[in-house]
Amino acid sequence: MPELIKSHCEACRAGAPEVDDKQAKELLAQIPDWAIHRAGGVARLERLYHFRDFVSALAFTNEVGALAERMGHHPELTTGWGQVKVVWYTHKINGLHLNDFICAAHTDALFDGIG
Repeated sequence: MPELIKSHCEACRAGAPEVDDKQAKELLAQIPDWAIHRAGGVARLERLYHFRDFVSALAFTNEVGALAERMGHHPELTTGWGQVKVVWYTHKINGLHLNDFICAAHTDALFDGIG
């Protein structure tokens, strides 16, 4: 289990420091199924989860939504038949913050049934 799972999101303010490339590489080692992609010049953590049907994908989407409310940090969620795409990034800084990696680890824990 990654160290990130032991952490909880903390309120992020505009101007908070983004995770640099070295930090991102170290943090990604704890959540290896995630990747950093850029959209509109903004770095984002993305992962596609696979399910046996739509009902299972929708249930997971709802679990991630509840996690987001608990953390006070909200991802982009795209739900389709047998899959859910989760994207974490910090809107206030238009990039990646430690909170995004923490939430990604917690999302994995939900998927693995340990969250």
